[in-house]
Amino acid sequence: MITVLILIPLLGALAVCVWPYPNTRPIALLSNLTSAGCAFALWRNFDTAVAGLQAVERHAWIPAIGAEYLVGVDGLSLLLVLLTTLIIPFAFLAQPVSRGFCALMLLMQSALYGTFTAQNFVLWFLFYEMTLIPAFLLIKLWGGEKRDQAATKFFLYTFLGSVAMLLAFLGIYFVRGTFDFAALAILGKNGLLPGKLGWLAFAGVFLGLAVKVPLFPFHTWLPDAYETAPTGASMMLTGVLSKMGVYGFIRLLLPLFPNEIKIVGPWLLALAVCSIVFASLAAWAQADLKRMVAYLSINHLGYCMLGLFAVATAVARPAIEMQAALSGVFMQIFNHGITAAALFYYVGLLEQRSGLRGISDFGGLMQRTPLLCGWMSVAMFSSLGLPGLNGFIGEFLIFKGSFALAASFTAVAVIGLLFTAIAFMRAMQALFSGPPTENCNAFPDLLQRETFVVVPVTLLMFAIGIAPQFILNIFNTTVAQMARLFA
Repeated sequence: MITVLILIPLLGALAVCVWPYPNTRPIALLSNLTSAGCAFALWRNFDTAVAGLQAVERHAWIPAIGAEYLVGVDGLSLLLVLLTTLIIPFAFLAQPVSRGFCALMLLMQSALYGTFTAQNFVLWFLFYEMTLIPAFLLIKLWGGEKRDQAATKFFLYTFLGSVAMLLAFLGIYFVRGTFDFAALAILGKNGLLPGKLGWLAFAGVFLGLAVKVPLFPFHTWLPDAYETAPTGASMMLTGVLSKMGVYGFIRLLLPLFPNEIKIVGPWLLALAVCSIVFASLAAWAQADLKRMVAYLSINHLGYCMLGLFAVATAVARPAIEMQAALSGVFMQIFNHGITAAALFYYVGLLEQRSGLRGISDFGGLMQRTPLLCGWMSVAMFSSLGLPGLNGFIGEFLIFKGSFALAASFTAVAVIGLLFTAIAFMRAMQALFSGPPTENCNAFPDLLQRETFVVVPVTLLMFAIGIAPQFILNIFNTTVAQMARLFA
């Protein structure tokens, strides 16, 4: 089932390239629909009472270097597969698309499925790097002003981080003789590598993943890339690709280097707090809506890192608080993907209507476009963490667990919530209230085809915010298993 899931987007990309008609969106959406069927079948057959990997496929690949074709899903992997499945059609409907755009997006989708299901480093790294090329080309070919500079910066940061991680894993393989994640996690309990070699490997893996999240101060590529990328690509970058870094921290860094993380734990927590507070301050200062949402994306991913580092570095570890923090991280991964993608979608709608996206370029939109403003407000309040919406669940659980595990760092991180609220309230006041500007005189409200995109996503935000158990059930046993490893 997992192999089929990975292959369907690849076949869709090939079909898009040979499709004789210029409109390739229908065949891309058909590929998405087929992938969605496989993903939800995987979910339906997933046993939520089992903590380990399920739907495992294992085949010999390159025995000489310990590389296997090994894929499987646990609660975290399944959650990210479902997130990818939800975001990709949303991104296709966000803007006019061409043949090349569709093919690259489908290629990225296939690589993401592989990244979230591969359980051997060689296979995982192949899929991990496979996402880099389509993302680079989407920014380079369809981006806005300064796209060349933004695409180059994005490529260099992520490529250099990947090289550092590859060198670290080569060192691990030469000493331990395996690339299998489960085997390495067992070895990691007593120290994966001795002395300075262990610290070098830790630094390499940490650098590669910190750039991908991104974690402060490795974040400077992100605002330029998100601002310049076309709307659909921005939605994929923030909704799914940024989760690859968080996934890597959970799957690789924490299980493989628990001793090193305990030693440098306060520094890691400080970086997470900086990501939360400084990014929200930067969002407050932005004049461009896309850059504002980009910085708030860093802020919200900082909450994920706070929860992870609090669990990994705490001296006294109450099991219930560890599980709360980890559940919050998993929920935040999923919820941020939906909400951030929705915010970029709304910014894209404003840009399509006016050619502008500066906060000061709009005014009095509530008088002209009440539906657009109403639905956009829901996404903003979700990102803000308003109770009753999906964003509240993850943030509440993270802070509940982190306060018990790392109280001082968590207390400082709460300041980021205040700055996030100020940034959103400033934007809402400028966009929705006040006298209408010239740019808004002939501004159309939500079109019917846009409503068909907006309504299901907004209903999902409410569904998760009011009754989140159907999402929590996916990863509860995985969280319990992880909490036992850290206890």
